[in-house]
Amino acid sequence: MASLKQFSRAEVAKHNTQQDLWFIIDDKVYDVTEFQNEHPGGEEVLFESAGKDATNEFNDVGHSTDAKQQMKQFLVGEIIEAERKKKSKETDCQRMAIIIGSALGLGLGLILIYKALKK
Repeated sequence: MASLKQFSRAEVAKHNTQQDLWFIIDDKVYDVTEFQNEHPGGEEVLFESAGKDATNEFNDVGHSTDAKQQMKQFLVGEIIEAERKKKSKETDCQRMAIIIGSALGLGLGLILIYKALKK
């Protein structure tokens, strides 16, 4: 596979009109200018992210596998290495373990405080 064209975030930010609409998802750059009228969520949703990183918005919606496959046709490049978002090395299981451990620790701490105050 040929390497993708490299763009800075500043370059992508210039593509922020309805006639030239790009955005970033997971450090990949997409030109969705021609897709606006076909987008099931409406063109306004796309325009809100024009020229910006739309990763969180895209993931929050919970796009289907088909939608993720379809977006490949709009891929025009990727963000230059120096400006890419750092990927978290935590897995979902690790995050859940941290949350559960924190909750248990907090609960134990409250029990100890309650017992101490009761004396």
